Amino acid sequence: MTEKYTKFTSKVMPLPINDIDTDQIIPARFLKVIDKEGIGKNLFFDWRYLPDGSPNPEFIINDPKYNDAAILLAGDNFGCGSSREHAPWALVDHGFKVVISSSFADIFYNNALKNSLLPIKVDPETHEMLFHLLEEVPNAQISIDLEEQVVHLPTGDSVDFPLDPFAKHCLLEGVDQLGYLINLQDKTAEYEKVNGK
Repeated sequence: MTEKYTKFTSKVMPLPINDIDTDQIIPARFLKVIDKEGIGKNLFFDWRYLPDGSPNPEFIINDPKYNDAAILLAGDNFGCGSSREHAPWALVDHGFKVVISSSFADIFYNNALKNSLLPIKVDPETHEMLFHLLEEVPNAQISIDLEEQVVHLPTGDSVDFPLDPFAKHCLLEGVDQLGYLINLQDKTAEYEKVNGK
C-alpha cells in the first residue's frame, strides 16, 4: 500500500531541460540499492552537487524556495534512456508526486505510474505557458485533481490530462498492480469455489 492520491496544491519546480534521461535523474552508480528509502538524496546527483560533494547553488533543486515543491515541471521527452525503476523511486523519495511535461519516454511513464508518481502530459502550448508563468510568478501554485483528471492553474484556467483508467484506480486507492491483485483474493477464492478451479 502507498499513500492514496487526493486533490492537492503545491508549488512547482521548473526544470526547462529537454531530453532528461534516466541516468541524469539517477546516475547508474546508484542503481545497486533495492530500498527506495533515501534514494531521493541522489536525485539529479551530477547536477545537484559540485565535485567536492557540496550542493551546487546554481541548480534549482538546491533553492530553498522549492524544498516543499511536490510538482516538477520538466522539459520535453522526460525520462528517456534506460528502463530503470530507480528514476521514479528517486523522484518520489525526494517528495515529488507529479511530473508535468509535453512528452515522456514510454517506459518511464509506465514505471512512474507503477511507483505512485503521476506523469501528466500537456500540449506544447500549455507546457510553454507554464514555464512562462513560473518565470513571472516563481511561487505560483498548481492544484491537481486526479479524480477529475484536471490541472487547475493560478490563472483560473484548467487543463485536462489523459490517464489510463486502471492506473488512475491504483493511484486513487494507493495500491500498485500487485496490491490490486491481492485485494481481489477474496473474490477470486469465491469465484473458484462457485465455478471450480
